[in-house]
Amino acid sequence: MSNQLQEDYDFQERDVSAGHPVSGDLNKVRLVPRITVQAFCETEIVSQTIEMTANDRRMARAKVKVLSGGLASAVEYFQPAPTPNLTIIESSLAGEELMTGLGRLAEVCDMDTKVIVIGHRNDIQIYRELVANGVSDYLVAPLSMADLMSAISDIFIDPEQGPLGRVMAFIGAKGGVGSSTICHNVAWTISSRYRNDVILSDFDLAFGTANINLDQDPPQGIAEAVYSPDRMDDILLDRLLAKCADHLNLLAAPSTLDRTYDFTQDAFNNIIEVAQKSSPVVIVDLPHQWTAWTRQVLSLADEIVITATPELANLRNAKNLIDKLAELRPNDAKPKLVMNQVGVPKRPEISVADFVKPLDIQPAAIIPFDPAIFGMASNNGQMIAEADPKSQIGQSFEFIAQLVTGKAELKVEKKGGLGLLSKLKLGKKKSA
Repeated sequence: MSNQLQEDYDFQERDVSAGHPVSGDLNKVRLVPRITVQAFCETEIVSQTIEMTANDRRMARAKVKVLSGGLASAVEYFQPAPTPNLTIIESSLAGEELMTGLGRLAEVCDMDTKVIVIGHRNDIQIYRELVANGVSDYLVAPLSMADLMSAISDIFIDPEQGPLGRVMAFIGAKGGVGSSTICHNVAWTISSRYRNDVILSDFDLAFGTANINLDQDPPQGIAEAVYSPDRMDDILLDRLLAKCADHLNLLAAPSTLDRTYDFTQDAFNNIIEVAQKSSPVVIVDLPHQWTAWTRQVLSLADEIVITATPELANLRNAKNLIDKLAELRPNDAKPKLVMNQVGVPKRPEISVADFVKPLDIQPAAIIPFDPAIFGMASNNGQMIAEADPKSQIGQSFEFIAQLVTGKAELKVEKKGGLGLLSKLKLGKKKSA
């Protein structure tokens, strides 16, 4: 395919049909790096789209300012002010007027400033002319958040870096509900069943159990990484990882009380970023606490799994978590819910159906209370599927692994107007 035909094809992929933008898949958008962005908008709908994009977790590292006015406003604004890494211009101009205005903009912009133009004409000739004159991309309004973030990612991310690994965070609605056990078993399942490289990171530095559950005693781990953020790179990460299996590596917690573990909001960001570049799957075992850094990790994760047991405090906490995550992650799917320790003898319980009703969420798995198999696996430093390969509980972990990796979808069946318990519809992930 010639370059010109490829340009035509790429542009038509962003075509606007019947006044609606081509919708994109936010899950395929790479995290935008630390850049500064200033946008100058002529219409409210484009301004709102950019503001919504700026609030998405994938743009968390970018600093975005949205201003009113188009090309002329940008020229006036930048005459006395430094230009950002990226300038976004919405303009209804075309032809000579547009090119003249962009020429004036070039006179007040730094040489390394990138420019995206958002226009209102789906014209391949405009696209070609703008790109030929140094504009990084031309998008047609109205546009989707995925389109805008994809365009920004394409400009600032080296395609040779390869895709970033997906981050999956596990947290309990209450202490002692078994979130860590579920997290470790899912990590092991993904690595053993699908042969995907997995980095399991135990972020409970004081009381983490991943090293015990996986029968590991590494001399170093996550403490060395979090207390040396400036030294954190793929070489240091490789040295700190404990190899648990062919495709499973552990970044272990010290699990000691020699010091207190108080961290800033961004303390774990660099660790996660480096791990994402090293492995297609990064699984984070979070302690049951609500701090600036746990909230930050949850807000940045691609998938979140909440574990709860069927009692009142868990219901309250699970609802608070789900509601807060909806605020932090407005463009992401709801977290996955795992009901654990269901059916404890003589313990009054809320039925699973009644538990999930106020949450407006269906459980990804319902795991029964079975102290024998969990106790045997824990004492032997094994996963459930290792201790008992035929266990139904092991199959539940496989269902969760398929769900968080996108190899299955959660299907909710309705009957008589009442939501039944969830089922997992297995199937291969659709190719992009």
